[in-house]
Amino acid sequence: MNSPDRAAVLRYEPNGFTMLSRGNHVVCAVSGEAIALESLRYWSVEHQEAYASPELATKRLLGR
Repeated sequence: MNSPDRAAVLRYEPNGFTMLSRGNHVVCAVSGEAIALESLRYWSVEHQEAYASPELATKRLLGR
């Protein structure tokens, strides 16, 4: 069960993530946009960050 209006703390893994602290969203590392957990598709295991879109993930991972 997720807590409303609270950012979750996740550990990003190669094939998913583990919830460390309950919440209903995470924050995109590039745009600052809230990403609902059920919509979360892009993250970096190395950087332990979430991204709102594949374009934002590419931008971050290429250092732009």
